[in-house]
Amino acid sequence: MFKCIDLFCGIGGFRIAANQASKDLGIDLKWVFSCDIDSHAQQAYFENFQDYPHGDITKIESKDIPDHDLLFAGFPCQPFSICGDLKGFEDSRGTLFFEIVRVLREKRPASFVLENVKQLVGHNQGKTFKRILEILNEIGYFVDYKVLNGLDFGIPHKRERIFIVGFREPYHFEWPTGKIPMQSLADLLEIKVSDFYYASPKIRQSRLERFEGKLPEPPTIWHENKSGHLSAYPYSCAMRAGASYNYLLVNGERRLTEREMLRLLGFPDSFKIIYGYSIMRKLAGNSIVVPCALSVIKAVLLTLRNPNISSSLNYDVKQLAFL
Repeated sequence: MFKCIDLFCGIGGFRIAANQASKDLGIDLKWVFSCDIDSHAQQAYFENFQDYPHGDITKIESKDIPDHDLLFAGFPCQPFSICGDLKGFEDSRGTLFFEIVRVLREKRPASFVLENVKQLVGHNQGKTFKRILEILNEIGYFVDYKVLNGLDFGIPHKRERIFIVGFREPYHFEWPTGKIPMQSLADLLEIKVSDFYYASPKIRQSRLERFEGKLPEPPTIWHENKSGHLSAYPYSCAMRAGASYNYLLVNGERRLTEREMLRLLGFPDSFKIIYGYSIMRKLAGNSIVVPCALSVIKAVLLTLRNPNISSSLNYDVKQLAFL
């Protein structure tokens, strides 16, 4: 049995993915700790897992965090996101990475999986990410990373995120390749949707008039950016927690429902929705694509169950090729 902790847990994307990996592989997991500072995320997590997360990680002493084998953390991405100010470690949220380091250094789990926006790789000309990998290396972990896209894991959602895995031993680790056929939007969209989600006829007509080129065949997700430019795809652009100008519109006529937002992240319909549109939009925008995480966690669990010392992977941070 592997004991797990869930840092910056949000609404539990990592936990859903890990539990599914556990079921698929027949490897038992036990969750011993979770934390998130957002009260809405805490309550949603509790309603779905009957486990109320602790709060601010900076106020939790390491001795109060149980020993564990696996650490999962989707640490705050806003300091590194193109939708944020790209302040990196200058942003207080950016420094939360060092809370992960503190836990890793003092608890020494066998492995970890971290997730963030792909822009982390190029932040400050790559210096920020290089330093992150160096620090993880310095505290005794062999690390590797890869950018994964929800589109490659069966989800019609172009959400590119970097995953960082680490082991205390230089095990041979194989990244998942993806190449899973994309599910159709038609299979994810709800059939009966309240008028609440629909734009007024006037606004819908205005969007039609502003759309450049031939109207695509539905179903599509229209993306309206800050400048008002419209584009349409048979998949969703990345959902965002903030940036109110980033509207995602089903066929150009309505917003996504709360359930549709979760489906576009690979959450099962068994996940309980306890909030309305505005709060769920924020919570979903901060979450992970479950199938991506599931594939990575499966690979990690298989590595830990059948460890082989690597003879091919290059774990030398100084030699890693940055994207």
